[in-house]
Amino acid sequence: MTAIDAVLARTSWSKVTEDAPTHDELLPLIAAAGRVADHSALRPWRLIELRGDDRLALGAAIAKAQKDTKPSSKPLRASLLIAVVVSYRKSDKVPHWEQEAVAAGVAHTLSLLLDEAGWGVIWRTGGYTRAKAVAKAHGLKKNEELLGWLYVGGKPEGKQPGRRKPIDAEAMISRMPRKSPR
Repeated sequence: MTAIDAVLARTSWSKVTEDAPTHDELLPLIAAAGRVADHSALRPWRLIELRGDDRLALGAAIAKAQKDTKPSSKPLRASLLIAVVVSYRKSDKVPHWEQEAVAAGVAHTLSLLLDEAGWGVIWRTGGYTRAKAVAKAHGLKKNEELLGWLYVGGKPEGKQPGRRKPIDAEAMISRMPRKSPR
């Protein structure tokens, strides 16, 4: 499969089975995802692997962030969650928005690699991703922010992934406006 085939075939799986890649199976995919464009090679990102009771702790943190008395069951929708964290680095050349773009690029590339390896993946976010209780549960430092989680599991047999409409590439690209001669 070519890179373009993998990208065109990628879709989000909102429901996955309990199967999930092992830690060791993740490592080469993470190493490959880390090859995204990264101005000054700052590596302003890290990932947190959540399995088992980690997901319960996340559910409690989400509940606290939403002022809910019952733990959120959202983290239980997959047996593996990968938290995507932007770790801002001091740089005179690379602004925070660009560092966040690198972390998002790693997350998207990792989701492509997981999908191509046969796993169902969806990138989940929410207003609570930037809540103090959720940051504390993940052990985030002052220079870090959570971008969301990749929910990873097996692709259910007989189920279809979420539908994505094709992109009208022509409508999405334009040229620089030309100045009229004076």
